[in-house]
Amino acid sequence: MTTQALPLQQVTGKIARRLLPFLLLMYIVAFLDRANVSFAKVAFQADNGISDAAFAFGAGVFFVGYALLEVPSNLMLHRYGAKVWMCRIMVTWGLASAAMMLASSETSFYILRFLLGVAEAGFFPGVILYLTYWFPDRARAKAMGIFYFGAPLAFILGSPLSGLLLELEGYAGWHGWQWMFAVEGLLAVLVGICAYLYLDDKPVNARWLNAQELQTLSNALAQEQSSLQGHASTLPEALMRPSTLYLCLTYCLIQASVYGVVFYLPSQVATLMASQVGFKVGVVAALPWCAALLATYLICAWADRHGQRRLPAALCLLLGGLGIAACAMVSTPLWGLLALCAAASGFIAVQPLFWTYPARILSGSAAAGGIALINSVGALGGFLAPNLRQWAETHYHSAAAGLYALAALTLLGAVMILGLDRLHTAAVRRPARNAVA
Repeated sequence: MTTQALPLQQVTGKIARRLLPFLLLMYIVAFLDRANVSFAKVAFQADNGISDAAFAFGAGVFFVGYALLEVPSNLMLHRYGAKVWMCRIMVTWGLASAAMMLASSETSFYILRFLLGVAEAGFFPGVILYLTYWFPDRARAKAMGIFYFGAPLAFILGSPLSGLLLELEGYAGWHGWQWMFAVEGLLAVLVGICAYLYLDDKPVNARWLNAQELQTLSNALAQEQSSLQGHASTLPEALMRPSTLYLCLTYCLIQASVYGVVFYLPSQVATLMASQVGFKVGVVAALPWCAALLATYLICAWADRHGQRRLPAALCLLLGGLGIAACAMVSTPLWGLLALCAAASGFIAVQPLFWTYPARILSGSAAAGGIALINSVGALGGFLAPNLRQWAETHYHSAAAGLYALAALTLLGAVMILGLDRLHTAAVRRPARNAVA
């Protein structure tokens, strides 16, 4: 007897309620641990004698280690499942993040930031891959958009927390930045252990889905998979396609816009407020991420409802670029904060829209490796951004020059996004040409 299928929206809604809050918590902790160095910047440099150039290199070298192991890490998740691999990633990166409290020189700072990137490698593309197991394309942008709430929420919740921990200066003989790294790193270890207990590798393993719900989801995913016949299905095949390189370069430009601002936002807010980085600055620094949270929800919901990805994504990145440029032009706290709100909203909202494209042109093991490769090259944008900003500021003897350089990269990324639909069209036509041949 055939089990009657249910409305797909009902099933994906149940899955979203079960998985997305926990995945969101994981991303909040991940983003906080990679970016909390921005809160420690001033005190950390002062206590350890680290120059601005050394800080920029150390902040960015995280992404070198991250990029090197993205592909093998994601292939391991594909092979061993999310329960085991996500637990491994979070526990090791939590320990590496906590160890940042021991950094006392430029060399130890570089090594620990590099090891943090190595430990965290595979987390983000692993979750993106994991979502493709549970959400068909028609529901994926909204699901990814909710997952992307983790970045702004990391700062909305984490900014006051980081600022508060910094104010523990001298308590038990530790610096405030040591307390911050220790507490937030050990939080990742705890969440990683919970991930092993809570996550299911695939829908077929989920006891909380009944037979009707599983059939509905399986039918939708099978239908989507059949439409990918002829698309890249192995990693070597994906690597040989120009579309994969195009996605890599586009995401690299997006990430450059993100981390060119993230690593400096607290100190920039402190400058606007003429104050030191602490709880008060942490609260104000959370406001741009509140704006990003609202923008991401509204834009991704609109994109799913209207089936649009390319134009809203390009407009988001354009907004981000204009916001970054505006930060260099204004000096009053209110206008500076509004510019930061525009920048954060644009470069956060664009990302879940972007990530709907790789899943539309890659399948099989190519999805696991290809998504990781795209994120790996994108991660290099996180290395490029702070060093490009530092170089431009030093070369032109102007703090505004670094922001203008980042804005230019962001606007180039917006132009490249306009070509994303051509990738999907080419992937659809290729199987047809092969069939004729």
